[in-house]
Amino acid sequence: MRYLTLAVVLMLVMSACGGKEEASNPAAEEAILPEFVQSAPPRVKDAYLYAVSNPEELKNYPCFCGCGAMGHTSNLSCYAQNIAPDGRITFDNHASGCGICVDITQDVIRLKAQGKSSVEVRATIDAQYSQFGPGTNTPLPQD
Repeated sequence: MRYLTLAVVLMLVMSACGGKEEASNPAAEEAILPEFVQSAPPRVKDAYLYAVSNPEELKNYPCFCGCGAMGHTSNLSCYAQNIAPDGRITFDNHASGCGICVDITQDVIRLKAQGKSSVEVRATIDAQYSQFGPGTNTPLPQD
């Protein structure tokens, strides 16, 4: 019994020591981005980083820049053509030169940081950007 208790205590100590989260390394995060984004303004880089870190969230929001005619289905499509099951990303350069795409993503980042639900964020995005043209055919989020 004594050895079992000692083993459990040692396992807890070892897991606690190994459970430290490493500090975020912005340079390492940016290294996953393609060259055309690495030389872009910070707000564009931030939008691409958000897109690749939060694809399930960003696919809830349409884009209103007219990119639906290019086959885009959500704001996520402006950043990524494909995200493979193993996580490999085929980037799209569209958002690197489109202010509306980046503005929508920046609004999503800000509103989610304020604690807004995806449904609330979607309503804000639709109201603010629908004046620019037809949005992508993006299903409503399920909160």
